Amino acid sequence: MKEFKFKGLLVNKIWQENVSIMIDNDGVIQSIKNSNDGLGYSDFAIPGFQNAHSHSFQYAMAGLAELHDTKPNQNDFWSWRNAMYDLALTINPDQLEDIATMLYKEMLRNGYTHVAEFHYLHHDISGNKFNNISENGERLVSAAKKAGIKITLIPIFYQMGGFGKKPEEKQRRFISANYIDYVNLLDASKKSANRYSNASTGIGIHSMRGVTEKDIIHLSEYRRNNTPFHIHVSEQLKEIEDCINHLGQRPVEWLANNIELNENYHLVHATHINKKEISKIAKSKANVVLCPSTEGNLGDGIFPLKEFLSENGRWSIGTDSHIGLNPLEEIRLLDYGQRLITHNRNTFGNNISGDNGSIAIESSFINGKKSMGEDQDVFFQIGQKFDALVINESHPLINQTSFKNLSNTIVYSSDISSYKGTIVNGDWVIIEGKHKDENIEANFRSTLKTLSKR
Repeated sequence: MKEFKFKGLLVNKIWQENVSIMIDNDGVIQSIKNSNDGLGYSDFAIPGFQNAHSHSFQYAMAGLAELHDTKPNQNDFWSWRNAMYDLALTINPDQLEDIATMLYKEMLRNGYTHVAEFHYLHHDISGNKFNNISENGERLVSAAKKAGIKITLIPIFYQMGGFGKKPEEKQRRFISANYIDYVNLLDASKKSANRYSNASTGIGIHSMRGVTEKDIIHLSEYRRNNTPFHIHVSEQLKEIEDCINHLGQRPVEWLANNIELNENYHLVHATHINKKEISKIAKSKANVVLCPSTEGNLGDGIFPLKEFLSENGRWSIGTDSHIGLNPLEEIRLLDYGQRLITHNRNTFGNNISGDNGSIAIESSFINGKKSMGEDQDVFFQIGQKFDALVINESHPLINQTSFKNLSNTIVYSSDISSYKGTIVNGDWVIIEGKHKDENIEANFRSTLKTLSKR
């Protein structure tokens, strides 16, 4: 048994003071008790953040797509995608594992304790299947195990090069030729996930342009129970125009009319949706996964969050291409984008509470858990694993803040310098910014040097 004693523990929107938590050897919470003795209590704990969208290999190119062409109309998502393809065609499994391990360590350092890996780098550099068709997925699971983060591996069905188009040559590492190929990949991925007790799997398709409509429906019917289903949707205006031309409907409109959307569907980005689509998503209880640092970096656009929240829409956050890795930054960018276009500062607030910081932490946690295939409505409960981001009470700004203002101070006015560390399954995986495995950084540096991209 192990005991943690916190000066404050955030349980949904309420701070509990002087809390003792008893953890068994498997990291499961056995008891949560309040005390007034004031002895040995320090720091503040909030739940570990859920990173609901990650392309791990893209971490190797963070910051490299910013030397822009001076010609007009050459610096959009599609030009960035070409740079991403060039990187994807050079990484071998060992290098992928080194990159992902470093990335996952950095996620932990920033307060994430679980990641949904939207994985489509399936084949070798020539586009041929590995002997183990889940070779790269298995490397991602291994990376998560080395770093100590929980992972939901989502092998992605990628079949087409666009609506009605064959795959492009540069997409050769991503492609499953048909539905049966993808199901075989999914089965192999489940075996890979079984190698790590903190790994699970989900299913997903790259995008509506990436899979035939017949197979989108087929895969949706294949999904069972609370298995999460992830898909990129409505990220780019061109994608919507092409969808209308090919299917006669907008992307989210088509999804809502052809599959039974529910709380287990996670629509990544959904940047360009209209009022009718907002209502369809909200009514179905499907979740949108917002990645503000990447969406801003790519110039995607601004998601209509205020309208979505007015219909009780559900959202979580992800870091996507990993141009940014701090969950607090994702929340702030999401909020400030709305403030700039609505001229209203109460983005997340509702008729019950205007405590934006607590609401944002709660929404990103509960809906983030759903993206991993887990139902958890309360942050810390007896019988659950203890995962937490610990805020250092000695940080000057934090030290003098009341519980009334603490959540908002953490979300809006702090950064990694205020963190004490990150706990996963009752163990410190990051303490004072340090990870126990010093080889992670050395291996990552060696891989970047070999890739010669930077």
